[in-house]
Order: sequence, then structure tokens, then C-alpha cells
Amino acid sequence: MTDAKLDDAAIETTMLRLVAERGADKTVCPSEVARALGGPHPDGWGPLMQPVRRTAVRLAHAGRIAILRKGKPVDPDDFRGIYRLSLPAAGVTSEAPFGSGPGSQSGV
Repeated sequence: MTDAKLDDAAIETTMLRLVAERGADKTVCPSEVARALGGPHPDGWGPLMQPVRRTAVRLAHAGRIAILRKGKPVDPDDFRGIYRLSLPAAGVTSEAPFGSGPGSQSGV
């Protein structure tokens, strides 16, 4: 897959499929998404990790997935390190629980 649009669509489709297959209260490692597309060798899936992250952030903003760190949802615009992907919690939208207003606690 060399077409960037095809890659974005394939990443999104694969990510949503894996999260849905895993089910509620279960998570998917972003590398699982990359490996599903790039194969088992790091030369194939490694370069996909940043596009996977960008897709995860976009889908989290849309409320289609949740990004978790240490088992808790994080602000898609303000997270670092190891993270997992899951189905969004019932009732959580892209505006909650992470506000971007003056009361938000980024960097905590």
C-alpha cells in the first residue's frame, strides 16, 4: 500500500474492526493494528505506528474509539507513552471527559 489515502482508510478500517472484535472492556495495542497491515516483521509494521496514532487521535475525537493509558481514558490531544485502544465507554463523547477550556487539566 503506497497510496496515503488507502493507508489511512485501511488503518481506520482495521482499527475499528479489531476494537469491535475485541469487544467492550477489552483493549487493542496499536501495534496490533500496525501488524495486521504491515505483517509480523518490524520493517513492515514499524513505519505504520505514527499513522496508527494519528488515526487513533482522529477516531477518538469523533467518539468512535477511546485511547487509554493505564486503563483510563486520556485526552487525545495530550497523551504520551504506551497507550491502548478500546470501544468508547457508553455516554462518553469527544467532548467528555476531556474539556479543552480553562478548567481542563492537561499535563496531569
